[in-house]
Amino acid sequence: MQFHDLKTSSTTSLKLSEMGFGGAPLGNMHRALSEEEAQATLRAAIDAGVTYFDTAPLYGHGLSETRFGEALRPMPRESYQLSTKIGRTLEPCAPGEEDAGIFVDVPHVRPVYDYSYDGVMRSYEDSLKRMGVDSVDILYIHDVDIWTHGSKEASDQRIEEVMAGGYKAMEALKASGDIAAIGAGVNEWEVCQRLTELGDFDCFLLAGRYTLLEQEALNSFLPICEKRNIGIVLGGPYNSGILATGAVEGAIYNYHPAPPDIMARVAAIGRVCDAHGVSMASAALQFPLAHPAVVSVIPGAMSPDEVTRNIATLEAKIQSAFWADLKSEQLLHPGAPTP
Repeated sequence: MQFHDLKTSSTTSLKLSEMGFGGAPLGNMHRALSEEEAQATLRAAIDAGVTYFDTAPLYGHGLSETRFGEALRPMPRESYQLSTKIGRTLEPCAPGEEDAGIFVDVPHVRPVYDYSYDGVMRSYEDSLKRMGVDSVDILYIHDVDIWTHGSKEASDQRIEEVMAGGYKAMEALKASGDIAAIGAGVNEWEVCQRLTELGDFDCFLLAGRYTLLEQEALNSFLPICEKRNIGIVLGGPYNSGILATGAVEGAIYNYHPAPPDIMARVAAIGRVCDAHGVSMASAALQFPLAHPAVVSVIPGAMSPDEVTRNIATLEAKIQSAFWADLKSEQLLHPGAPTP
């Protein structure tokens, strides 16, 4: 496993494993996992050399954080890097009122948006208690994007709220040494770019949006990150699945059934993959890491076997001719760095 430096000041940095562990699946995303399954999956990642673990209160309404804590607490704190997120507090509720969304069998709490100073401090302290740890390395603002809130106006309002309150709390936590880095975890690079104009961010966790299918971020956002030493953690490297499954019937792209134009583009990428004997999943996982701003990719896993497959996918050999052919077929941005 290789490691990349995430700059947290002019003189300090965190070392993140190039493959991290995304914690949403361990929050019982779409299906329930037993505690034994969850812990075996985390242990497989740890044994494989993964040292960066990302979670959030939203993931299983605290369940993912609790499971992470169970696995990580026995380990020396300096042996792993941990991130969680703020923007929602978890409030007790009656059974059936959890508003669980894509998560199942969650505790009887519901997420309530709160981007205020006090809300962020409370969310942070609650996360530490759930995980049973004294600190996290990276604290992300969670979901101030259009995808989550439904419109640019609503997104702008949440950004205004967090920059007026919660961001100041994060600055205080960093100044006191409680956290090492401030970031935001969102679904749109445009929101990240706006945040670079409003605050001093160390990193962004971008769900998709710089993948084998999408490279618009190369035109303006990623150059800003490179210039300012802002690290990118890339979630959703498979664009919700289609870059792992290929253009099969029912393929999912960014959480929805893939539209015809995306299916056609993925099919074309698949033909180049077949010509070179390359797994599309390997290409999808390795591509983002070639950009100097990208410090880690964090595919999720729900079993030890999935962890093993992710590692093998990351380490598969891909020849430079494959990337050249993708560019010659106009299936990859001509300026995209490649492995």
